[in-house]
Amino acid sequence: MALIRFERFLASMLRGAVWMLFAVFQLLAPQRGADRSVRRLPPITNPLLRVPAMRLARMIRRREVTSVEVVQTYIDRIQEINPLINAMVKDRFPLALQEAAQVDKLIDEETGGEDVLEDRLPLLGVPFTVKEAFSLQGMPNSTGLVSRRGVISATDAPPVALLKRAGAIPLGVTNCSELCMWLESHNRLYGITNNPYDLERIPGGSSGGEGSILGGGGSVIGVGSDVGGSIRIPAFFNGIFGHKPTSGVVSNVGQFPPPSGQQPGFLCTGPMCRYAQDLLPMLRVMGGANADRLSLSSEVDLKRLRFFSVPHDGGSPLVSPVDQQLVLAQRRVVQRLEADLGVKVQQLKIPQLKYSFQIWSAMMGAPGKDGKPTSFAELMSDHGKKVWPLWEMAKWTVGLSKHTVAAIGLVLVEMFQRSQPTQFILQQKESLQKDLEELLGTDGVLLYPSHPHLAPKHHHPLFTPFNFSYTGIFNILGLPVTQCPLGLSAEGLPLGLQLVVGKQQDRLSLATAVFLEKTFGGWRDPGSIATATTQLDTSRGTSTTTS
Repeated sequence: MALIRFERFLASMLRGAVWMLFAVFQLLAPQRGADRSVRRLPPITNPLLRVPAMRLARMIRRREVTSVEVVQTYIDRIQEINPLINAMVKDRFPLALQEAAQVDKLIDEETGGEDVLEDRLPLLGVPFTVKEAFSLQGMPNSTGLVSRRGVISATDAPPVALLKRAGAIPLGVTNCSELCMWLESHNRLYGITNNPYDLERIPGGSSGGEGSILGGGGSVIGVGSDVGGSIRIPAFFNGIFGHKPTSGVVSNVGQFPPPSGQQPGFLCTGPMCRYAQDLLPMLRVMGGANADRLSLSSEVDLKRLRFFSVPHDGGSPLVSPVDQQLVLAQRRVVQRLEADLGVKVQQLKIPQLKYSFQIWSAMMGAPGKDGKPTSFAELMSDHGKKVWPLWEMAKWTVGLSKHTVAAIGLVLVEMFQRSQPTQFILQQKESLQKDLEELLGTDGVLLYPSHPHLAPKHHHPLFTPFNFSYTGIFNILGLPVTQCPLGLSAEGLPLGLQLVVGKQQDRLSLATAVFLEKTFGGWRDPGSIATATTQLDTSRGTSTTTS
């Protein structure tokens, strides 16, 4: 009881300090120059932009449409929306069109039939986008660090290479947070990325450029990475699907910064898609030979699965309460699972989740077999001049720092961080790992909030810095998680939740995601809902959309 009171006291002190800092930040932060009268994107008008990737590949193979037509359609959409969202930071459109023309020529000359092409090149002619933190030959690989402005990738990261080998065509690279360690995609090299559902809000991070370009209809599939929620938070905020695979299935080679300490076991590379049906084939391609460990071809009978629902983390004093609209959305999922599948969803409380942030923070900073992880300050200096956070903060106040305030703040926090996790936190982590693995087994699916808030306004996460722990905890546990959209809030912002399953049981959450897409409608064109609102009936837990 004394520990709980002390935690609450610390939390109240922290929140008071945070909101004082927020007032100062509002005075000092540079004002955004964008036209604030424009809040959302123009609607999608070309029907090709509404076709899932695997169906596009089939249409291209059957000569119902050319790859050049598809690629040009996506180029046109990016050129239409990118001035508003600032998601793609470097394109390769001329090369993509050349590669699309080569695809069309290959199809014209193919004598083995469609089945041969499908087996050998399942994504032939389909465009995709890549987070800038990954190596894509000929494209920048700065991860938003000004000192890496001139770094150009000479090779492809393995997951990117596998997608290209499957016939997919990269369109360009997308924005991320500085060094991929913040949930707002903002850096001093490329600027800030906007949410397609409301340009005054964040798309999440660190794969926020991917989330934004996908959510805005400028891409159909993309590549993200996730060490604390960097696939799932942007997928949630931008109303798309994302999957953090079982740890170790998809290669993390070819990313900057590389993980160190124990982080290689927590970082995951995975697919981000507008359509749930594209997640599994993308994962099969990106995993290469490792994908065989997941038995992705095995049929999943949802009626034979066990479902569990946890509505919140148990009340961590460091983390915001879950928005009531998200609570109701998760309740509606429970109702539909029970009504449509005939299953019984068990409501649970998991007390160790209360310590999610402390567990994530302790394990991320813990030494591995090769020693302590590279410090954030070292990464920011990138083998150059040492970064002094107080001096950088002073420079930031007058607009002279080459770093974002979030990155500077992370260095300050790092200075006071313990080098070793406490015994109590280690016990919480081990008991949580054991309890969840036993609970989920090989046939369990856990429903859990993606984040306490709907997509926040720009910079607001600086003052709720621990809310990412709803996603980060599953990186530490190594469990696969699929993020699913669930319609729109009263403000027209995406709702969603996480589907957590046991290790190497990725196919269970992917199959459940397909069911939820059919049930709740999946991704919505942000341009088409500019005047729509979703009203929540709190008494019945239903939603209706009006225009």
